[in-house]
Amino acid sequence: MNLHDWIDELADVLDVETEVDEGLVLDLARVAAQNVQRTAAPITAYLLGVAVGAGDANPEQVERLAARAQQLAESWDRPADAKDPDDIDDEVPDDSSVDHSSDLYED
Repeated sequence: MNLHDWIDELADVLDVETEVDEGLVLDLARVAAQNVQRTAAPITAYLLGVAVGAGDANPEQVERLAARAQQLAESWDRPADAKDPDDIDDEVPDDSSVDHSSDLYED
């Protein structure tokens, strides 16, 4: 089975009628995998599909959406193993010398 057959069969199973520019989707997935991280590829393709499905996107609109996503992926400057900037690693105070035996805790 080739890719075109797979796309046709999958579209039937998912009950969608659409034309797929597999080159566009594969290129976008490749750029996301290379510039963000490998697992970004299927998520990026999925989100492109959600964006396309949310409107009545014609092929030119699909290309514009994919171009915007690809531009974001190409300009991504955080390595895959970089910490989330929203995660704050505050120092935890050392209170090992404090006696907590009389502290009351709620269940």
